Amino acid sequence: MQPSLGAAVVGSGPNGLAAAVTLARAGIPVTLFEAMESLGGGARTLSHVTPGVVHDVCSAIHPMALATGFFREFELTRRMNFVVPDASYAHPLDGTAGSTAAVAYRDIERTASELGRDGAAYARLYKPLLERLDGVLDVALGGPVLRWPSDLLAAAAFGVRTLEQGTPLWDLRFREEHAPALVTGVAAHSIGRLPALTHAGVAFVLGALGHASGWPVPVGGSQAITDALAADFLMHGGRIELGRRIAHLDELAGFEVKLFDTSARGLVEIAGDALPSGYRKRLMGFRYGNAAAKLDLVLDGPIPWRDARVEQAPTVHLGGTRAEIVAAEAEVARGRHAARPYVLVAQPAGCDPGRNPGGVHAVTTYTHVPSGSTADVTETVLSQLERFAPGVRDRVSAVRMTTAAELGRENRNYVGGDFSAGQVSLRQLVARPVLGSEPWRTPTKGVYLCSSSTAPGPGVHGLAGWYAAKSALLREYGLDVPSLAFGG
Repeated sequence: MQPSLGAAVVGSGPNGLAAAVTLARAGIPVTLFEAMESLGGGARTLSHVTPGVVHDVCSAIHPMALATGFFREFELTRRMNFVVPDASYAHPLDGTAGSTAAVAYRDIERTASELGRDGAAYARLYKPLLERLDGVLDVALGGPVLRWPSDLLAAAAFGVRTLEQGTPLWDLRFREEHAPALVTGVAAHSIGRLPALTHAGVAFVLGALGHASGWPVPVGGSQAITDALAADFLMHGGRIELGRRIAHLDELAGFEVKLFDTSARGLVEIAGDALPSGYRKRLMGFRYGNAAAKLDLVLDGPIPWRDARVEQAPTVHLGGTRAEIVAAEAEVARGRHAARPYVLVAQPAGCDPGRNPGGVHAVTTYTHVPSGSTADVTETVLSQLERFAPGVRDRVSAVRMTTAAELGRENRNYVGGDFSAGQVSLRQLVARPVLGSEPWRTPTKGVYLCSSSTAPGPGVHGLAGWYAAKSALLREYGLDVPSLAFGG
């Protein structure tokens, strides 16, 4: 009998790397297979617009990098540098001059002080979550939804607020436009109709992090996170094969354990009949959501925001009022392209000016579109930018447009351009991708799914990979979870 080669990890996004690091630290021989010629999946930084100017290919700002379980255990901040600005994100509104934007600062009191008559109501919305943040993160990101929370008071505070902001009750506490727009801009990170319970949950997790640890900018780009994970993996004996697409499970026959940082559909394509028919059917029934189209810009100066405070925030949510964003997301849900869509803007140059040549501002934007869209949204996105930053067009020196269909081809986990690797709905948070206490473990011995298609869902947090690796260590090897500490 051929001796076991140990464990194989297919896919090198943050979850795949987290799984590989955890297994390697436990002393398991691990080989990481990546179809592309570079590591990182959505956490890569490339020069693909103008030579010598870098853009993040997907994730650019990382709310979960400082506060969530895996990266805290991994001591990520000892391995690379982040800049944490005072302003986490901003939300411009229409106006001709003066303070036309809402800004979410790490200091919630400062945030509330600039929200007019809604300031106190906004503070009451978030303060109880900030006081019990670890418990809130456990509720939202601690693994399968159907489990007993570690902090009942945190779960109650989170649940009550989610019920309020995830239903038609969401306007009851607000009287003006700025505060509800600020909440809605964060909720819209997960694509779908608003209001919705799942999107409200996203708003409270990301918003609370914005008022606690902040929304950090990785110095040098998202690739720095990938490189830190890869360096630790190699240090602990891991092997990496780039440009190696695994098409069939037979290619991994020598490995006793296989972990897949692929979409649920991708696992079925690779494993096929090795998975029981009932389980295959459930995975193929896993639904994918609407999509993103991406526009990368090179500017010869900063974005000339009408409200100068917006320049302080590395992330900006465009779309206007709460009502306008609701209308735009409803259009996408109907399979249409919104005329004035929600647009997310990442402008890291103010926090990390050294990543690109002096005077060059690399800006990443994406907007929501129907699944599989082939539409060029360049003009639509630029129009939304110009709406809140008059004169920005004159500063654009280069553009790269990526349609949703192209996004799905570049990263096969993003089915139809869905960068969440599965619709973020209440049903698919409870059963992601199936209902169970260990949703990462498949019925086929030694086969695990460790992508954003599993709990706790999308985000650069490494948690799905970490949880899958923990399950594999216990079930396949009878081993405890190793320390991930820096220098360990």
